[in-house]
Amino acid sequence: MKTIHPVLAGGALALACLLAPSVASAHATLEVREARAGSTYKAVLRVPHGCDGEATRVLRVRIPEGMISVKPMPKAGWELEIVTGPLARPYTSHGTEVTEGVVELIWRGELLDAHYDEFVFRGRLTDAFPAGTTIHFPTVQECDNGAERWIEIPAEGRGAGDLRYPAPALRIVE
Repeated sequence: MKTIHPVLAGGALALACLLAPSVASAHATLEVREARAGSTYKAVLRVPHGCDGEATRVLRVRIPEGMISVKPMPKAGWELEIVTGPLARPYTSHGTEVTEGVVELIWRGELLDAHYDEFVFRGRLTDAFPAGTTIHFPTVQECDNGAERWIEIPAEGRGAGDLRYPAPALRIVE
């Protein structure tokens, strides 16, 4: 019979813990996590898998107030719904006052748990976002038997690492 020295066994356990996937590494994220206010931002939302072995059937992304002229990229095999509504305040785009815009994007299709995919949209980041602020894109993956809700926003002075289900975040820079 082979025995493993307790120190080696502890090291092996620690190594296994380091190599195992964690909740923090499995959440929905933005590919580019910084942008300037006043710029057009192309959001590439990365979804690493389905929900606990289940395929993702619906992906919902909430557009933050202050991002206007939002246009999603259609995905082959996915149905796309664009939800519009009134904005909290008017914005100016190319000399025209904008009072309504996209508030949510909804893709319906199938992302198997064993697969990875990206969902793309673009829009203009208005001056509503001063440099140094972080804006969030709450995202919900709906599956056959539940959902993954990437909607948590950290309290002031806290980071996404403090959350179990952080919303994808974009930092506004100079």
